Amino acid sequence: QVQLVESGGGLVQAGGSLRLSCAASGSIFRVLAMGWYRQAPGNQRELVAVMTSGGNTNYADSVKGRFTISSDNAKNTVFLQMNSLKPEDTAVYYCNFRVPTVTYHYDYWGQGTQVTVSS
Repeated sequence: QVQLVESGGGLVQAGGSLRLSCAASGSIFRVLAMGWYRQAPGNQRELVAVMTSGGNTNYADSVKGRFTISSDNAKNTVFLQMNSLKPEDTAVYYCNFRVPTVTYHYDYWGQGTQVTVSS
């Protein structure tokens, strides 16, 4: 059974920084991509940043230049460094591991960690 455990959320003032971590436990033999998503109240879950197994990264326009995704593949851990935080970054952040299946892929999700940015 695979579980993703997130940490690092909290309350921070605008302009501050936070670093989120997500560690996977259980048997993961191959990962297609690791990513971070967020969901603010009343909004749909949206992509924040993703890193493929080849090391390619993609960011939402709203976080480019402020957030950085990285990983420790040996430990099946993904990080999100968030700098210059803004009140509009306030949301629950979820990590995601996409793994291949025989016919397609499967997404594992973390439980979510709250990030609150005060103005």
